[in-house]
Amino acid sequence: MIKEILKNITGKKHVIPFPEGVKISPEEAAKVINLHEKIGRIFGRSLRIRQVDAGSCNACEWECTALTNPVYDIQRFGIDFVASPRHADALLVTGPVSRQMELALKKTYLAMPEPKLVIACGDCTIDGGIYKGSYAVTNGVANVIPVDCYIPGCPPTPTGIMLGLQQLIDKVIQAKAESS
Repeated sequence: MIKEILKNITGKKHVIPFPEGVKISPEEAAKVINLHEKIGRIFGRSLRIRQVDAGSCNACEWECTALTNPVYDIQRFGIDFVASPRHADALLVTGPVSRQMELALKKTYLAMPEPKLVIACGDCTIDGGIYKGSYAVTNGVANVIPVDCYIPGCPPTPTGIMLGLQQLIDKVIQAKAESS
């Protein structure tokens, strides 16, 4: 075991290349690279996100999980997912917000420290998606808690989620500049 550890420490790091199917424009890449600098300015080196599944089909959760894999590696920008809303800077909600999850979502929101940032991730979260009009859902998270950022898609791609986070951070920077 020690031999393997020493080999890993002294050996050259192997970087996983971007897969063939993933296409990102140079403009999108520049926006995402700029993200780390902006997060450091606002949140002091890190942005912590609490993700809540409010009754989704789990497609959005898969895409959020993909953000932490070696291909997208969102942690290199200082963004990480946390288990407690008390440690979170932002709340990322997925799903149409079922009636059974409405109270839990409100409690999670209230447990967050100020300022409370909310991200609606996916079409179901924005307006109920394919469940819109059903008696079992609230037709979007904005009917339950205030929303700061909308990320459309069914499901949104990891790149789309990262660009949505970029828009949220730009919005926070603009609000800080206007209040100063």
